[in-house]
Amino acid sequence: MRRERRGSTSRQAPIAPPLGSGRFMFILLAIGLATAILIGRITLLQVIDRPFLQSQGDARTLRHETIPAHRGMITDRNGEPLAISTPVVTIWANPQELPDDAIQRIVLAQALGMTLDDFEARVARFSEHEFMYLRRQMTPAAAQQILNLRTPGVYPQREYKRYYPAGEVAAQLLGVTNVDDVGQEGLELAYQPYLAGHPGQRRVIKDRRGRLVRELGVINEAQPGGELTLAIDQRIQYMAYRELRNAVVENDADGGVLVMMDARTGEVLAMANLPSYNPNNRAGLDPRGLRNQALVDVFEPGSVMKPLAMAAVLESGVVDRDAMVDTSPGWMRLDQFTIRDFRNYGELDLAGILEHSSNVGMSRLALRLSDTAIWEKYNQLGLGQAPGTGFPGESTGSLPAPVRWSRSERATLAYGYGLSASAVQLASAYTALANDGVRLPPSLLRLSEPPQGILAIEPTVANDLLNILETSVAAYTGGRRARVEGYRVGGKTGTVRKIGQQGYTTDAYRSVFAGIAPISDPRIVTVVMVDHPKAGEFYGGAVAAPVFSSVTGNALRLLDVPPDHEVE
Repeated sequence: MRRERRGSTSRQAPIAPPLGSGRFMFILLAIGLATAILIGRITLLQVIDRPFLQSQGDARTLRHETIPAHRGMITDRNGEPLAISTPVVTIWANPQELPDDAIQRIVLAQALGMTLDDFEARVARFSEHEFMYLRRQMTPAAAQQILNLRTPGVYPQREYKRYYPAGEVAAQLLGVTNVDDVGQEGLELAYQPYLAGHPGQRRVIKDRRGRLVRELGVINEAQPGGELTLAIDQRIQYMAYRELRNAVVENDADGGVLVMMDARTGEVLAMANLPSYNPNNRAGLDPRGLRNQALVDVFEPGSVMKPLAMAAVLESGVVDRDAMVDTSPGWMRLDQFTIRDFRNYGELDLAGILEHSSNVGMSRLALRLSDTAIWEKYNQLGLGQAPGTGFPGESTGSLPAPVRWSRSERATLAYGYGLSASAVQLASAYTALANDGVRLPPSLLRLSEPPQGILAIEPTVANDLLNILETSVAAYTGGRRARVEGYRVGGKTGTVRKIGQQGYTTDAYRSVFAGIAPISDPRIVTVVMVDHPKAGEFYGGAVAAPVFSSVTGNALRLLDVPPDHEVE
């Protein structure tokens, strides 16, 4: 029989008392309150503050980028490019994001072609900004080498850069653009709105470092600039520049101008200027080379005006076509001034006066006319008026009004002194002689149809003068070096004294020639001016006429103009 110990009992785990109703309600309330706060916060962020927060987020990530517009191309009359825009890359940086690591900075500076000191100085100058240029307008390949370094704070920007295939040959006519591809000179400036086009815009998302995350779409497409077709023929332009440069170098001249116009349309087929410059590399640029002297600068034309003044004489009827004029003794005194010829030519007919370029003969004829006859003729030929080409800064020249003119002023006007004109104005005036008396305004752009000209000279008088101009370049005349093998040509030389501080100089001249070819059916009018030749020769027939001969002969062959004269 088993005994049990008194007082002993079996032990069990204590049972926890049930949760009190107060504690349960507290926990439930806390959970509900937390849920309410969370729902309220979500409502605040997603509903009430959503517009503000979204705008702030967009401000940090959403960007509107400009899509650059491709600048319109400039071509010659045959479609050959004269000015084109090529894609380039500009490298920029946020100075506040650039790394502090010295090695990274040295590597970046070397890639940019800068010394570390120059790089640090540049960064310090823009340290309080968020944007600075590192290198402008790099080729895509060169820019990619810098971007491959993956330097923090360095970013690319796509742009366009203007390139001029003809270089210095047509620099003054075309002009240039600045680093932002905006026209600054010449036709680039004149037609800036047309050539520039309209940039577009796109929406993108970028991270805080400015890197593209996603493109959201294009807002506005970029509208490329219009294409500009010029009247010049690049082949003739090259020849004109080459021959003019040779003449300037051989004669040790200060510069020169050549303008060639189509005698049927007034289109400018060539316009060369010296000195010039390379628009693709403007380092060490001579400011004189920027000027388009053919349109902007003017000069006293001298004897090349005599055929135009002779038109007034023939139309007036004061002398017959076969009249003789006594130029003896080779000089004349007028209003205390002495007018001289090269020598005493005696009696000359009208053709002889032009052949020998007699100042005395032209003066005697001018004094037989009314006070305003020659002025009116020059005015009809466009002198003293803007050529109307639209080129920035084109000159009107000077044609003084005939108010109380003295006899000497009337006389000097007849042989090309006392007025000023640009080379383009002279070429336009000569189109009247080549086009049955109809003067054509000059055009720098290719025309779809001939313009409406102005009848400035009676057709019969214009044809008579055209034949006289042919005799002015005969083998025995001062203009003989203007002759072109296989073609009948005509023209007039001019040797003009330059004005110095004490009046007209005796050792500085401009050599001028204005001519037409071929005489049988005129196609081109050319004006050549060489400024201050110092190598010995200075007469227009010796310096400017050979340039006319070479350029005109090549141009006629390029234009497929058949010869009209037997080869001697």
